[in-house]
Amino acid sequence: MNTKDLNATDNDTTKPNIAFIGLGNMGAPMAENLLKAGYPLSVYDLSEDATQRLQQAGASVADSPKDAARHAQVVISMLPAGKHVHSVYLGDSGLLANLPKDTLVIDSSTIAAADARLVAEAASKLGIDFLDAPVSGGTGGAIAGTLTFIVGGSTDAFAKAEPILAVMGKNIFHAGEHGAGQVAKICNNMLLGILMAGTAEAINLGVKNGLDPKVLSDIMLQSSGRNWTLEVYNPYPQVMENVPSSNGYQGGFMSKLMQKDLNLAMQTAEDTHVETPMGAKATELYAAHTVENGDKDFSSIMARHDSSVLT
Repeated sequence: MNTKDLNATDNDTTKPNIAFIGLGNMGAPMAENLLKAGYPLSVYDLSEDATQRLQQAGASVADSPKDAARHAQVVISMLPAGKHVHSVYLGDSGLLANLPKDTLVIDSSTIAAADARLVAEAASKLGIDFLDAPVSGGTGGAIAGTLTFIVGGSTDAFAKAEPILAVMGKNIFHAGEHGAGQVAKICNNMLLGILMAGTAEAINLGVKNGLDPKVLSDIMLQSSGRNWTLEVYNPYPQVMENVPSSNGYQGGFMSKLMQKDLNLAMQTAEDTHVETPMGAKATELYAAHTVENGDKDFSSIMARHDSSVLT
């Protein structure tokens, strides 16, 4: 397979066969967008409901990751954690040992940078191009095809992957070498967790001192406290329409997933001897919060200050 094969246009019948492994809330709509763009797709997931959904959309369903990749020139995975990525790719029965040298592997799971580098090293020894390409943008972005891909790996592999990623995403960044995609993703999400916890704390302070949460939010939006959570994702109920806080904190990005990403950030900080005191505090706050609210959107950290927002 050469770059021309991977960069085939929408009118080109030589689009590469893609194996997509992991059809959760993010993976399924990503795979559907590839089908809509005309890519031949073989899929695998443990969930029969998930595979049936993709089969109805036009994908072929495989019995195992190895079966899904049997005729694929490109493998894309979206898996829950590093241990699952290891299980799929490594070892004698893993995909890497059974893929041709010219296969392009794109892992969009959010895992530790060390895990991504481990798989990348194993792939490199076998002559396989591997990219860590975690995403930002949530389920809404996955459905709309507007995800942000943050990619680590070689420049050549990135060039091959970019037109495929562009079917599923709007913003595609080459962050650097293997593992760089994961590092950039967890840095972003660590900051997001800090900002959300801090914004909830500030709004609570104002409300408890007689301020209207919308008025206070508008004031901060026009002041030096302005940040993304105030602009598009306010954590206080009924301040902003069409956000989880105004829908019982349903939908969006679950608190337990924020906790996972914060833990990954803390693991990376520890591995590289970097101090992250604010990240550590956000991790502590979300660890306590997810005990009872793990499935609620991460903006529900507001309930730490006022439990009535959950009722």
